[in-house]
Amino acid sequence: MTDAPAAPASPEPEPDTSTRALLRERDFVLFWFARFLSTLGVQVQSVALGWQVYAIARLTHSVGESAFMVSMIGLAQFLPLLLLTLLAGETADRRTRKIIVAATLAMDACSAGALLVLALAGSTQLWPIFAISVLFGASRSFLSPASSAMGPMLVPRALLPRAIAWNSLSWQSASIAGPALGGLLLIHSPGAAFGAALILYLVASALVLSIRKTTKPETQPGSRLELIKEGLVYVWKNKIVFGSISLDLFAVILGGATALLPVFARDVLHVGPGGFGVLRAAPAIGATLVGVYLASNPIRRHAGKIMFGGVALFGAATVVFGLSRLLPLSVVALAVLGGADMLSVYIRQTLVQLVTPDVMRGRVAAVSGVFISASNDLGEVESGAAAWLMGPVGAAVFGGVGAMAVTGLWAWLFPALRKADRLE
Repeated sequence: MTDAPAAPASPEPEPDTSTRALLRERDFVLFWFARFLSTLGVQVQSVALGWQVYAIARLTHSVGESAFMVSMIGLAQFLPLLLLTLLAGETADRRTRKIIVAATLAMDACSAGALLVLALAGSTQLWPIFAISVLFGASRSFLSPASSAMGPMLVPRALLPRAIAWNSLSWQSASIAGPALGGLLLIHSPGAAFGAALILYLVASALVLSIRKTTKPETQPGSRLELIKEGLVYVWKNKIVFGSISLDLFAVILGGATALLPVFARDVLHVGPGGFGVLRAAPAIGATLVGVYLASNPIRRHAGKIMFGGVALFGAATVVFGLSRLLPLSVVALAVLGGADMLSVYIRQTLVQLVTPDVMRGRVAAVSGVFISASNDLGEVESGAAAWLMGPVGAAVFGGVGAMAVTGLWAWLFPALRKADRLE
């Protein structure tokens, strides 16, 4: 008598990757709101800081020189990040990431409090503002890698692409509300904006401390220097990672027209602080519309080609913004710019997170953070210097054309990135 054939094993059920499944993750929801509130605080503070520095500089300097002074805020924030970020990435791969994030948000609140004191005192000195910006940059150097590495620990791996889309949506939606709120608060006073930022940072820190899941990575052998070197070698050898973050670096350095928004608002479009807030919010409006779509319809195929297309569109929209003399057209151009940037950022972040092991996410995020901050902060310096030499319009057009040129060059230099297909 022969045994009956065994019944075929039932296939493994597909994991639930819906938005509903993501929202059932309590700790991720807390993290999402903390990210939203902290980004809202950064945007409110940034709007007030840029406007205040430009107003103080214009008391004694020309338009071009004052634009350069505004761009120096980015440099003041970038220098400590450049010096500390590799140490910060190694710390994020060795220590409890939740504690690092909460502590750095509390330090951000201290920076906002110091700016509030200066505003209430009616100070017209620029050096204390730049000193506070250095301290703010130091705290952000530790926040970025710990936050980036912590997010994937709060959701199952199958939910990671959707979680990244929702995290990007959190950042972009706060970037819409933040500049608009900052502009409204500026009408009252810069101190009101800095006070609001202080409260937002403290609430975000409390939400992060409420997360229950463990966020301490596995202990890694080796000295601090060995772990830092390991992260650098990984980024260099993985051409998808290196190509993605370096593309963002050079494209945004050249296409950083948003650094010139105070100049365009006051001396090109003549729209005042209210119009300045609208201009600051416009890129985030476009980015949020794209983010909402991606949160419900993640990209399935041709990820590399779509990312390069997004960067090229970013450069083209920058050119249109630079040439515009109408507020509605400028807002539309900035919205397209923001949507294109959101598309490329979503693909880049998803690719990097998927190919990076958890034990190395802090160090990879630190290197990525240097590139991203360099693109933003050094982009402000480049835009300010170009505005000084060519005027704000010439600087914006030059940057947009440069971003498109970088897109073509990187598509040729990194064929593996261009051919990247599925975000799975």
